[in-house]
Amino acid sequence: MNSARLLLVLPCYNEEAILHHTYATLKHYFAGIVGSGLISPDSKICFVNDGSRDRTWEIIEEIAATDPTVIGVKLSRNFGHQSAILAGLEHHVDEYDCFITLDADLQDDIHAMTGMLEKHRDGAMIVYGVRNDRTSDSWFKRVTAESFYTVMQKMGVPVVFNHADFRLMDRRVLRELGNFREINLFLRGIVPLVGFKSEKVFYKRLDRLAGETKYPVRKMMLFAWNGITSFSTFPMRLVLYFGVFNFVVALAIVVYILTSYLFGFTVPGWTSTMLPITFFSGSNMMAIGLIGEYIGKIYEEVKGRPRYIIEKVVHD
Repeated sequence: MNSARLLLVLPCYNEEAILHHTYATLKHYFAGIVGSGLISPDSKICFVNDGSRDRTWEIIEEIAATDPTVIGVKLSRNFGHQSAILAGLEHHVDEYDCFITLDADLQDDIHAMTGMLEKHRDGAMIVYGVRNDRTSDSWFKRVTAESFYTVMQKMGVPVVFNHADFRLMDRRVLRELGNFREINLFLRGIVPLVGFKSEKVFYKRLDRLAGETKYPVRKMMLFAWNGITSFSTFPMRLVLYFGVFNFVVALAIVVYILTSYLFGFTVPGWTSTMLPITFFSGSNMMAIGLIGEYIGKIYEEVKGRPRYIIEKVVHD
């Protein structure tokens, strides 16, 4: 059986502090798995520059100019992590047998790729890298991340628990993935929808060696919210449940007011007037805001703007 031609895709955003180390580490690892016959010698590494403001693209160009196994893809501006991944994948969909996506900080253990490739050789079309040890994360990040996966699964979003964007996909899977044309990308939920035989490889999350995390708390929350609203209508259903609850509370207030009136206990007052108004007006504004979030996503999808624009591709 011929060795698979692999393309490793790494989205990069302001990674100048770690990029040389990442390249050297991957180059050494690639030499090992090529020598073992696990992948073909014409497998390549693709760095996708997602509108970095530092020297990330200059470094990618320098590396690609001296190493024929490296491809550099430059996006015209910052389109976001998910779009950068997709740009690297779709631009080379017909040139390789399988594809692995990996973050440039190498916190995902690259040695797990050996297990991914072995499972692909045995017939798996998708192999998910799943973290089974997050001791390198802070307590807050670990709790919020695991809560995110739990909430997503409860809402019916088909995410793999403790899996980020470290995965292997067969070329056929990637072609089918191209039929999903959402502008609001959430690959962790889209890839499981494609189907095909899938497996998991477990690994320990490593410490970041240099640079800063690209997902601070605010960005993590926005990413989680995008995933929920892109895949689940459960929040809309919560609005309905909340409306029913408000209706029941309103009926109770009406009963209380009528009872007080019949027994002569009515005392006009500011509190009894303002509390119901504040409660119901606040809940109505929340409901309208949530509905507006979904309408906004419909608006973005209807416009059909490109998910990314490739400005330049460099290779030897």
